[in-house]
Amino acid sequence: MSDKGQRMIYLDHAATTAVDPRVVEAMLPYWTTQYGNASSIYRLGRQSRQAMEQARRDVADILGAQPEEIVFTGCGSESDNLALRGTAWASRQKGNHIITTPIEHHAISHTLLQLADHFGYEITCVPVDQYGVVNPDDVGRAITDKTVLVTIMYANNEVGTIEPIAEIAKIARAKGVPFHTDAVQAGGSLDLNVERLGVDLLSLSAHKFYGPKGIGLLYVRRGTPLLPTNTGGGQEMGLRAGTENVAYMVGLATALKLAYAHLEENNRRIALLRDQLIRGVLSSVQYAHLTGHSTQRLPNNASFVFDYIEGESILLGLDAQGVAASSGSACSTGEAEPSHVLTAMGIPPRRAYGSLRLSLGNENTAQDVQDVVAMLPGIVHKLQQMSPLCPGATALA
Repeated sequence: MSDKGQRMIYLDHAATTAVDPRVVEAMLPYWTTQYGNASSIYRLGRQSRQAMEQARRDVADILGAQPEEIVFTGCGSESDNLALRGTAWASRQKGNHIITTPIEHHAISHTLLQLADHFGYEITCVPVDQYGVVNPDDVGRAITDKTVLVTIMYANNEVGTIEPIAEIAKIARAKGVPFHTDAVQAGGSLDLNVERLGVDLLSLSAHKFYGPKGIGLLYVRRGTPLLPTNTGGGQEMGLRAGTENVAYMVGLATALKLAYAHLEENNRRIALLRDQLIRGVLSSVQYAHLTGHSTQRLPNNASFVFDYIEGESILLGLDAQGVAASSGSACSTGEAEPSHVLTAMGIPPRRAYGSLRLSLGNENTAQDVQDVVAMLPGIVHKLQQMSPLCPGATALA
């Protein structure tokens, strides 16, 4: 329920998810009775280490990886940072060139900007089309003998477009270049088998698939050059120093297992709701446009732009009626500039300001979709009527 006593419709699962009660139950012992430091050699410590290594094995099974290739981190952003800085620093003798796209999460783009500005790395951004899709051939053409890493997200956090990761990874591998994918939005929805994907590094964050905030992981294929960015006690195979957060590791592994136990069934149900939501919005809201690819998109993502209004105004209108949504990346809310993702896709800035992301989750129902489709046209129409740019508007003084 909202603070006004009305039913809340939560449509911002791309930002975060509630922790599954089964995940909480699995974590509880490691805050209470089995609280030992996993680096200690006495029984309490050994119990924690056993739980941690079991969590590592559980994750590795889902990813089709070896347990020693799983590095637990504090979040998805830290995983991205470790992948980029760690690979770049470990490969300095080979070269200083990194390939990416203009639609990456800021955990990628801001890290690459720092590598360029302060460490002399050269960054190439391959373009995306109007749907946000990367052409694998563009990646292949951009690779040089100085390229030390290709980093391209698996699925976009704003518009939900799924990238041809396996094709890109095949090209990178043929040229001997490590390939990293930010799979934070893909976790819990898409295939994460690293052999089928062909990736060398892959980032995840638990709170995107009903696990706790504050825990992520980085898959690192054996033999991939990587230097630690956290140094100290040598935990996580020497790649991430710091006392192990056993409860959260168990939480991540439990949440991932639950997500992939019924993946296809859950995806079908949520994708059906997504399609109903998209059809409803496009058919009932004037000057509405779908963003992202129409079919190659995350099963829970419905993203739009609306002419003549700003997305934040829509969010306030929805919030007043008990609906939680987003105007794009939750990490970028409040920025004055329009979405870098939308502008990279060729959407004019004036239109990009009117963005809305509705992301569904396990608890959403057909009634939620019907209610939002019923209330959104009135909210948008009222705002458009206040714009002097909207045809037929009766702008308020």
